Amino acid sequence: MTPTPSGPQVHRATILDVAAAAGVSRQTVTRAMNDMPGISASTRERVQRLAAELGYSPSRFAKALVQGARTSLGLAIPDLTNPYFPAFASSVVEEATQRGWNVVVDDFGHGSGTGLDAVERLGPQVDALVGYLGPSSDAAQSLMGRRPVVVLDYPSSQAAGGISFDYPYAARIALERLQSGQRRRIAYLDADQEQPATTRGRAVAAAAAEAGISLTVRQAGESAQSAREAVHELMQDEGGIDGLLVYNDLMAAGALKALRDAGRRVPEDCAVIGMDGIPLGELVTPELTTLSLDLRAVGRAAVDLADNLLSRRIKAGSQDSALVLNHQLVLRQSA
Repeated sequence: MTPTPSGPQVHRATILDVAAAAGVSRQTVTRAMNDMPGISASTRERVQRLAAELGYSPSRFAKALVQGARTSLGLAIPDLTNPYFPAFASSVVEEATQRGWNVVVDDFGHGSGTGLDAVERLGPQVDALVGYLGPSSDAAQSLMGRRPVVVLDYPSSQAAGGISFDYPYAARIALERLQSGQRRRIAYLDADQEQPATTRGRAVAAAAAEAGISLTVRQAGESAQSAREAVHELMQDEGGIDGLLVYNDLMAAGALKALRDAGRRVPEDCAVIGMDGIPLGELVTPELTTLSLDLRAVGRAAVDLADNLLSRRIKAGSQDSALVLNHQLVLRQSA
């Protein structure tokens, strides 16, 4: 006699489980579950029976795609605890909703998750995908096939479309601001996500070299606390700095805390400039000068590009599919 399971089944059946049980392709399962032509009645009945036995039901989003209903857009986000990404996600959802689209969000940046993990989860549910996918970008496009992927902040991607940011320009205007305030001992706090430097970090280093600035560079995790600790160490090693440019605004908030801890006045003793332009910058004391992105414009550009790629008004991989957006220097109290 077959033993009865002592607890609930925790594995949710997938389309691949049904395909394996029926000995058919994934496409055949899709056809069977959505009453599409191209398969025999006996195959359809067998697949549907096995699906019922396994407890499989197709995603309502995927089913909508097959039946020609609303467009579904996938949104892959690396960390919704970083205020930048909810602000960006909100702009994408707003723009997509105005088109009558569904948006399916995946926050992949916790534990060992990668952008490709998010694409594997979102892929069966969406027509197109937008995301901060980094090194997973090319594999993501391969996994999505002909459905367009719009990658943000990864210019070397071979995805259908991309939106990048002109960091050399941003670095120049930030360093010019610090120099105009007679700052001569300038440091840059980079994120530790890449070695030896991020794309932003490389742009800042190049702009500093071009301007003849001897730049001190440190790296920290992308959190206020990590930045606070890194700036504490920076102050011990390079206590004479009088200008600080920071990878993002969240880290800049931690830097402000560290400078206050060290008894350094901002901006009198040390000017601070962040990057991204999230609302947090207006809530800290002193208010944060920042290299700001118009996140509503970024979200609008991402959805517009996905729409144009879907409709083939823009060809995947063409010059028109690669957009470059600029930061603007927003002057507040910290610099």
